[in-house]
Amino acid sequence: MSMKNKIKNFFYLEEEEEDVPVQRQQTVQQQAPARKSVKERRVNQEMPSPTVVSLQAAHKASKVILIEPRVYAEAQDIAEHLKNKRAVVVNLQRIEKDQGFRIIDFLSGTVYALGGDIQRVGTDIFLCVPDNVEVDGAISDYYYDDI
Repeated sequence: MSMKNKIKNFFYLEEEEEDVPVQRQQTVQQQAPARKSVKERRVNQEMPSPTVVSLQAAHKASKVILIEPRVYAEAQDIAEHLKNKRAVVVNLQRIEKDQGFRIIDFLSGTVYALGGDIQRVGTDIFLCVPDNVEVDGAISDYYYDDI
């Protein structure tokens, strides 16, 4: 072998030459375990060892935040909860009607930007959820006054 071939084999740039006589090759294979090809070595080096993760650790506990804003400035705090992937129930019964409309407009934009959803669940009560929470079902708009 030339010096160039020895260097290539040392750095595994090329596989070993296959021009070795058949008898000698068979004895070499019987004596030493077969060498892995360059591709096999690279794949084994690139592939990380499998990691075991507990499902309980992977599934983070979800929170639902209940908020009764008193002023419009609290809308930003509600948006922060949504950005942190928490569902928020907003009760607007203790705030003036015009400020309630402004809060819902602000939260509608926030929920839209985050890919979430906003639903009315009662009189002046809204459920805002980020994209990682799915809301199933609907509440009708018909209310019973005599019950």
